[in-house]
Amino acid sequence: MTTVLITGAGAGIGAAFARGFAAKGCDLILVARDKARLESVAAELGREFGADCEVLPADLLDARQCAAVAERLADPARPVDVLVNNAGFGLPAPFPYNPVEDEERMLDLLVKVPLRLTHALLPGLRARRRGAVLNVASVAGLLPTGTYGAAKAWVTAFSESLRVDMEPYGVRVLAVVPGFTRTEFQERAGMDVSALRDAVWLEPEAVVAKALRDLARRRPISITGRRYQAYALAARHLPRDFVARRMARTRRPPTGSEA
Repeated sequence: MTTVLITGAGAGIGAAFARGFAAKGCDLILVARDKARLESVAAELGREFGADCEVLPADLLDARQCAAVAERLADPARPVDVLVNNAGFGLPAPFPYNPVEDEERMLDLLVKVPLRLTHALLPGLRARRRGAVLNVASVAGLLPTGTYGAAKAWVTAFSESLRVDMEPYGVRVLAVVPGFTRTEFQERAGMDVSALRDAVWLEPEAVVAKALRDLARRRPISITGRRYQAYALAARHLPRDFVARRMARTRRPPTGSEA
């Protein structure tokens, strides 16, 4: 039986990953700050799939709580086979207009936390010579889009490098690179996405289904939808300065901060 630990499992892509792995008969460890939400997800998956769900509430920006999750991943008596690094958040304004403390918190959650959790799990995966790490990045990481995009670019590059390092041990590593997905992410970040057309939106279940197929095929990166696959291809070939200036037009400072 495969055991999967998922961060940010209370909603959105994380909850969709929980559902996707539960449908495959996996045991789950669900991590997020909201215990009640996790228990609700666990109860639903138990009813529908008979999934054995361990609820592990944790604020991953709290050093002690993050360490507790790392210890669970490293526990040889209760081995974890798959890690999904999904927890994250965004900020509503461009970098110059956000408090530096918020920027640092976002960077910690998007970079330092998956680095630490992955590092905790790898010795067990190498010893057992099987398992997988899925890191949820973003198409924002393909283009110059502030701290969030830079962090997600790191996630993708980290995943590609780690994949090569772990290949001799039979451990798979996948960077999941979704575009705009219908979750609570934008609302929580205070982003105005009202101008976006319906055609650009993905459903979290579609992102997860594509990721699980790509994981089985041992692909390095999973991008859902032809629109975003074309977007990724274009991003690799357009001049970076041109792209940076175009992207800057989409990021507006908060009202009253222009002066």
